[in-house]
Amino acid sequence: MKKIIKRIAILLLLLLIIDIVLSKPKKVIPKSIELEVEVALEHFPELKEVPIEFKFKKNIKKSVMQAQPTIKGIFGSKENRSYKILISEKFKITGEEFKTTHVPKDVLIGWIGHELGHVMDYQNRSGLNLVAFGFRYAFLKEYVKKAERAADSFAVLRGMADYIIKTKRFILDNAKIDPLYKERIKEYYLSPDEIMEMVKEIEEVEQN
Repeated sequence: MKKIIKRIAILLLLLLIIDIVLSKPKKVIPKSIELEVEVALEHFPELKEVPIEFKFKKNIKKSVMQAQPTIKGIFGSKENRSYKILISEKFKITGEEFKTTHVPKDVLIGWIGHELGHVMDYQNRSGLNLVAFGFRYAFLKEYVKKAERAADSFAVLRGMADYIIKTKRFILDNAKIDPLYKERIKEYYLSPDEIMEMVKEIEEVEQN
């Protein structure tokens, strides 16, 4: 009897080890931005069990970061969705390239928080809606504005207002950043003033 129990215990231990080895980690984060990602994730407890891979990319058109569901994530159930947040290795200031990881810590946290806001938005959509979202985002300016402001709002509602504002100020108040990129931020995203007004409204609701 003791031998049988011992064999069962060994078998269970082996199964546990196999499960740990084969199971994918919930988050894949490059070491260079691990701290900033963890700070941002603390504001999104709903995403604790959601698999998200943070991945550097040489260049992202018109943006510094980009959140997107994986193909499996689009066609799978919401419970089994996974996402990628692509991060441009560099961005340009007055024609010169700078590493994204060299921006101030709080600015980087704000950028990441905005992308996590997109993930929150995606989590509330069906697979078919995500496909439609992709097409609309690609071709309709008004839809881009709606999506980007929604991502900002998700981050602000989860206590990231200070970080998001610092990111906006870093872009808008930096004389060396490409004016075209600044105009895109002004056109599609919440302004610092709008964010502060939103914070004020949240505080008034909490007090009442």
